Amino acid sequence: EAGSQRRIWGLMVTAGVGGTLLALYAVATPFVTPALRRVCLPFVPATSTQIQNVLKMLENRSGSLVDIGSGDGRIVIAAAKRGFKAVGYELNPWLVWYSRYRAWRDGVHQNTKFYIADLWKVSFSHYTNIVVFGVPQMMPQLKKKLEEELGCNARIIACRFPFPSWIPDHTTGEGIDTVWAYDLKHSRSETKVLEVAEF
Repeated sequence: EAGSQRRIWGLMVTAGVGGTLLALYAVATPFVTPALRRVCLPFVPATSTQIQNVLKMLENRSGSLVDIGSGDGRIVIAAAKRGFKAVGYELNPWLVWYSRYRAWRDGVHQNTKFYIADLWKVSFSHYTNIVVFGVPQMMPQLKKKLEEELGCNARIIACRFPFPSWIPDHTTGEGIDTVWAYDLKHSRSETKVLEVAEF
């Protein structure tokens, strides 16, 4: 009888430890896997100053907005509060679900959408305002993708790191809170001038 009780307790402990490890794996995997990709794009929450700087770059703008790598949805929610139909693309499913919850809690869920998606597999052709929290390694490839997909009325807002071969039309903030805005019609012509100069 004592042996069978020990066996039951052993099974319960094993099940508890196994369940805990499985839960930790399920929660941690979406946060760890970006580091294993060719271009690591970690989740770093936007500061309140960065959000205000992005909103400043959206003044007098209209149309749709997309946040590429939307994290916990702060930019999308702030833009929706300013009247934009705002969309976020994020690879981490936990952050997407949390963003949806925050949008619902803040009363802007009807003006926001969040998708679990790889930014390289999504077309941004129907957006006129694009917000990017990128890293230097991804900017040249992302620049090419955006130039191919976006219309000439698009504005691209880069946070933390600028696009290396574009000259910004507007800049605000300092340090990690710096935000650069590129109006695509100007950026395309400046890229051509740079290419001719290099040639």
